[in-house]
Amino acid sequence: MLSKEELARYSRHLIIPSFGIEGQEKLKAAKVLVVGCGGLGSPLLLYLSAAGVGHIGLLDFDLVEESNLQRQVLFTTEDIGQNKAQCAEKRLKALNPHLEFTVHDIHLNANNALDIISDYDIVADGSDNFPTRYLVNDACVLLDKVNVYASIFRFEGQASVFNQLQEDGTRGPNYRDVFPEPPPPGMVPSCAEGGVLGVLPGIMGSIQANEVIKVITGIGDTLSGKLYLFEAADFTHRTLNLKKNPNLEIKGLIDYDEFCGIKDSKKVDGITSITVEEYKEWRSTNKPHQLIDVREIFEYEIDNLGGELMPLGELEKHKAQLSKDVPIVVHCRSGVRSRKAITSLQNDGFTNLYNLEGGIMEWNKLLG
Repeated sequence: MLSKEELARYSRHLIIPSFGIEGQEKLKAAKVLVVGCGGLGSPLLLYLSAAGVGHIGLLDFDLVEESNLQRQVLFTTEDIGQNKAQCAEKRLKALNPHLEFTVHDIHLNANNALDIISDYDIVADGSDNFPTRYLVNDACVLLDKVNVYASIFRFEGQASVFNQLQEDGTRGPNYRDVFPEPPPPGMVPSCAEGGVLGVLPGIMGSIQANEVIKVITGIGDTLSGKLYLFEAADFTHRTLNLKKNPNLEIKGLIDYDEFCGIKDSKKVDGITSITVEEYKEWRSTNKPHQLIDVREIFEYEIDNLGGELMPLGELEKHKAQLSKDVPIVVHCRSGVRSRKAITSLQNDGFTNLYNLEGGIMEWNKLLG
């Protein structure tokens, strides 16, 4: 039942003939979990809250960084260093006080995903990494939940509605029907590594919000069984039809880091890693080594560990400066570009290379 204040707030919905009070009451009764409160999550959460989705879960354990503000419009400069989910709750309560929010300041994993997701009707996945996407998908399939998906990279975006209940009682295609296997580690850079046009998550997150609202109200045709592709640079788009894989069976949750090739072992695909804790010990004991930073110069000027700057694209001309007598620790922002650098250097005969796990991001977290 809508209150007098809610009737006034949502009046532009109520006068739509196919929407009306019935549609608004469905929104009020719905429970939606948004995984990731960042680029996609910002517009998604703003529009779901403005639309009147009654209970929204905010799942994100990351902290607001200055580089987020180019696209994550939920946050302001004052939020830097604060938890994203908690900042989002504060902002969204100010936008719409009629809603209920649950903050999940936690890393979603195979141990807690089923318990968390089971409390919601729909999941909107705004995550930025493959292990979480497969985890969210598999949990939604096991729990018979709809998964409204979007992803972004540079100028490209894609969206779909996975695992939606069809008229014949079956479920529509899910993420694994489209992407049965993850790409090799490092092949697809994250937004932090490859960049993203600031307005693109606003476009794709709004599309996600639109699909969530359609799923809840039953109005219109959703992207179930379709994959929408958008290219911001030349403003082109297309929609692909999807089919279910009849042989696909998801029996339970797995180790998604291992599935996506992100393992904890010291040597993966021939690359030896070192944790930020171990590297801190190296520095505190003055262990001889050479530190190489393969980020761009503007990143180095913002923050650095005091290493020698050798951008990945210019690595060839710096090889003569690399030592073969002491260990070389290579780092970037999160560990993707440094792996590529190490692979290139190993092809040239270097055997003394260590990849700093998580890059400068993990280092800064360690130091608090």
